[in-house]
Amino acid sequence: MAGGNFRTNLIGALLVGAVLSGCGGSAAEKVRKGQISLETFTAEQIFQRGEYELEKGDEEQAAFYFSEVERLYPYAELSKRALIMQAFAYHQGGDYENSRATAQRFIDFYPSDDDAAYAQYLLALSYYDQIDEIGRDQKLTFEALQELRKTIETYPESEYARSARLKFDLAFDHLAAKEMEVGRYYLKRDHFTAGINRFRVVIEDFQTSTHTPEALHRLVESYLSLGLTDEAQTAAAILGHNFQSTDWYEDSYKLLTKRGLKPKALGNNWLTKIYRQTVKGEWL
Repeated sequence: MAGGNFRTNLIGALLVGAVLSGCGGSAAEKVRKGQISLETFTAEQIFQRGEYELEKGDEEQAAFYFSEVERLYPYAELSKRALIMQAFAYHQGGDYENSRATAQRFIDFYPSDDDAAYAQYLLALSYYDQIDEIGRDQKLTFEALQELRKTIETYPESEYARSARLKFDLAFDHLAAKEMEVGRYYLKRDHFTAGINRFRVVIEDFQTSTHTPEALHRLVESYLSLGLTDEAQTAAAILGHNFQSTDWYEDSYKLLTKRGLKPKALGNNWLTKIYRQTVKGEWL
C-alpha cells in the first residue's frame, strides 16, 4: 500500500511539473491568469511543486504554490505545513515583510504546534537579517531583540532558543556599537558632554556588551578633558575592578597618573552609584 501511494504521488508530481511547465513562461503566472487550474491536483502534488521551485532557487514561485495548498485545501493537514514553508520561502527570497506576516499567521492559527517555535524564530529573523550596518536606523535592531526574546521566553526548550540567544547577544552588541560610534564622533570634535551621554547609555543600558570597557575609558578621557576629575577617577576605578587586564584600563591608568591621579571612587554622582553596585557584585 505504501509503495502504491509513493508511485501515485511521484507520477502526480511529474504530471504537475509537465502541465505547469509545458507551455513555457511562468507557470505561477498562468495559474493566476486562469490558463492552468491547480484544482485538479492534490495538495501533495502542489506542495511537491513548491518544494521543487524552492530547490530550484525560485522562492517567489515556491511561496505561491505553498499558498495555493493553503487556499485550495485549507482543512488538509498539509495546509499547515505549507503555511510554514511559505514563510520560509519568502524569507529565503528576501521578502521579509511577507515572511513575517505569514509566520505570524501560523503562530495565530497554530500556537501549540511543534512548528510554532520555528515560526516565531523566522519572525525574529525577518528583522535580524536586515541588521547590516551600524549607521542605519536601529528600529530593526530593537524589533529583532523583542522577537528574539519572545522566541527564547516562549519556546525555551526548542532547538531555536539557543540560536535566538546568540543572535540576541549580537543584536544587543550592535546597539551598543551604534552608541559608541556616535560617542566617538562627538569626542573627536571635542563635544565632550554629548559624547559622555552616549557612553553613559552603554554603561547603563548595555553593560554586558563587549563595548563596556572602551565606554568606561572614553568616559575617563571625556571627564578629564572637562576637568571633572572625580568622575574620571571613578570611571577608571570601575574599569579596573571589572576589566583590569584590558588595554583600556592600562590607557586610562596612564591618563590619570600623568595628572597625579589614580583610579578611585570619589564624589556622589551616577558613576559612584555604579561603583558601589559593582563592589557589591550587583553589576556586571
